[in-house]
Amino acid sequence: MKLKDSQTYLNLARAYAGETMARTRYEFVEYGARKEGYKNIAELIDGVAYQEFNHARMLYTFIQTACDGAIPNIDVCAGYPFKEKWDLLENLRLAAEDEADEAERIYPEFARVADEEGFKDIAGLFRNIAQVETCHKKLFLQLHDQLAGGTLYKKDKAVKWKCEDCGYEATSTEAWVQCPLCQAKQGSIKLILDECPGNNA
Repeated sequence: MKLKDSQTYLNLARAYAGETMARTRYEFVEYGARKEGYKNIAELIDGVAYQEFNHARMLYTFIQTACDGAIPNIDVCAGYPFKEKWDLLENLRLAAEDEADEAERIYPEFARVADEEGFKDIAGLFRNIAQVETCHKKLFLQLHDQLAGGTLYKKDKAVKWKCEDCGYEATSTEAWVQCPLCQAKQGSIKLILDECPGNNA
């Protein structure tokens, strides 16, 4: 079967549209975090947006292999979320929900279809993206839960806090409101989050 005649071809286009939309939604969320003074939350979300860009880039690359010439149009019929508003806490929860849908439902199904149609490399791409989306879900949930629970800058036991602007470090149960060295606001403190299994970023 040729890629251009397959369901996998359409799934690549749907995934490409979804990843590019996710990137833009996360740029909105990043903008909101920055406006509220959460510089390091904004930086983490900006990193996720860049990863979504690279997912879209790889999907686009596979789409381009379907034809020798330009592809004038692919009709994409699919649903995409438009849930996020201008509330940072709620947006973090919704982003985790969106990532879970991709990781647990959409990409596994796309990988299954690609396997059935004989596109093993594309099935692998879908599975690899699903693994990263699982990590994105975990990141968004941690940010949401810590922000909602008041534990973003306060912990049960002493931890090392670090100012990302100047490198100042101090160990305590609660982070400073303003960096003692460079006077950067609390939003510049490196956040303490669990790493996603299999993700060294």
